[in-house]
Amino acid sequence: MGFPGTWMTESETLVYRVVPKCACSTIGQVMHYIDHGAYFDGDIHDATTGVHKWALDHSKPRLEKVITSGSAYVFTCVRNPYTRILSAFFDKICGIQRNGRRYRGKLVPMLIQKYGVEVEGDFDQIASFRRFLLFARDTIRYRRPMDPDIHWSAMSGHVSTLVHGGAKYDRIIHTEDFQQGMTEVLSQIEVKHPIDIETMPRFNESADHGPKRAHPVEDYFDDLSMHLVREIYYRDFELFKYDIDDPSNKMPIGEIDLDEVHAKLSE
Repeated sequence: MGFPGTWMTESETLVYRVVPKCACSTIGQVMHYIDHGAYFDGDIHDATTGVHKWALDHSKPRLEKVITSGSAYVFTCVRNPYTRILSAFFDKICGIQRNGRRYRGKLVPMLIQKYGVEVEGDFDQIASFRRFLLFARDTIRYRRPMDPDIHWSAMSGHVSTLVHGGAKYDRIIHTEDFQQGMTEVLSQIEVKHPIDIETMPRFNESADHGPKRAHPVEDYFDDLSMHLVREIYYRDFELFKYDIDDPSNKMPIGEIDLDEVHAKLSE
């Protein structure tokens, strides 16, 4: 199985398990900067040099050696499931991607036809999101009409692959407390080029893909949609300490217990 979704600094000091929609663009740029003293020119997801990635054939042996030996600091970053699924909707469903096209070609037309989702003009964001949420639930629970996409599949599923490979996390940080969390991660390693997380730019390539969210987070979630979110992301709320009962509270409500994470995700 290996370690899919992992990135590593070329200095081999820091390993990151990518979780989509959880500050992954910014984290990748941090990893590039601390080794090279400059940010990658473009979307870090497109980089084939400057950062080791499991998806690159030349990187796999280095990643496997470092992760299995335990010589690097290993971390990941998570986000409130309510705001994460909303972000996935506005970016991947409503937005035009950086290639100038809709995400995954026929996906949006299928959502329009089968689920009644609207994405054009002054559409009802709340109604369309709730219909998309039904679709996301169908993909995650029943794998129809397609397998779940990485941008809305559960964070615990992404995080678990590294654990199943026999490795352990040294730290899991929250997107909502990114500055402190990332600063503490970097304090655990030697960096060639120091970086100020507080003043660095944010690399959120998806921010301008879609329409702006017109309502507070909690307005998108009625009783039914909260039930669906609990159904598909229960483990994310439990492991990563978010408030399952209050969509308006995006902040974590406790400290992540790494022993609990490793035990439950190794099952």
